[in-house]
Amino acid sequence: REWYGYHFPELIKIVPENSLYCRVAKFIGNRRELSEESLEGLEEIVMDSAKAQAILEASRSSMGERGALRGSGGAWLCGQCRHSSRAPPPGMDISPLDLINIESFSRRVISLSDYRKGLQEYLRSKMSQVAPSLSALIGEVVGARLISHAGSLTNLAKYPASTVQILGAEKALFRALKTRGNTPKYGLIFHSTFIGRAAAKNKGRISRYLANKCTIASRIDCFSEVPTSVFGDKLREQVEERLAFYETGEPPRKNLEVMKEAVVE
Repeated sequence: REWYGYHFPELIKIVPENSLYCRVAKFIGNRRELSEESLEGLEEIVMDSAKAQAILEASRSSMGERGALRGSGGAWLCGQCRHSSRAPPPGMDISPLDLINIESFSRRVISLSDYRKGLQEYLRSKMSQVAPSLSALIGEVVGARLISHAGSLTNLAKYPASTVQILGAEKALFRALKTRGNTPKYGLIFHSTFIGRAAAKNKGRISRYLANKCTIASRIDCFSEVPTSVFGDKLREQVEERLAFYETGEPPRKNLEVMKEAVVE
């Protein structure tokens, strides 16, 4: 982005997302060659006709129209105010060699982005088959990390809630025991959205409660004959109610009531 930004600085503000920026930069190449004929291709990439039109207009009125000169000692001179700088000015013309390298980097970033999306889809489909309740409760990524750290879903189901709570923070735990300091309040479950949404004084309480629900969800996934995400959705509602209880004081439903509703569904 920084490299191509010297040539077309306005594009960063119009297309802030990294992978989409690479696709657009690869398609445009030299901004001076962008014309009305390229508008349809831009629309297919950005999926927005107004944004594609904005890119086209920005390419015509880019800061590069001001021009720049190379001064003595390799410094750049601005075409308007003649101030010098070691860095090339925004909107400057780009060499064919730079364009080749930028296109090469763009292809690499696009392929990595597509690979990451494919992995996310695979993880989502696999977790919905293996551990649907755990995925519904805490998310596919955090659930997969917990299973990976435990070794298997069966091992995770055997762990008590206190172990699940600090799973992934073993080094910090043993260091705290050795130095007689404060033990960690959470491990891998810290990456869930619930911990981040809780107030600082309630992070330990919500992590303990979330670990308890993760243990229940993993045992349901491990030992149930028919995989279902109903229990995970209900457990997630319980965690949401617990968060609201810490903030407003409204008492949450009891676990027995929620489980009866899940069984009926």
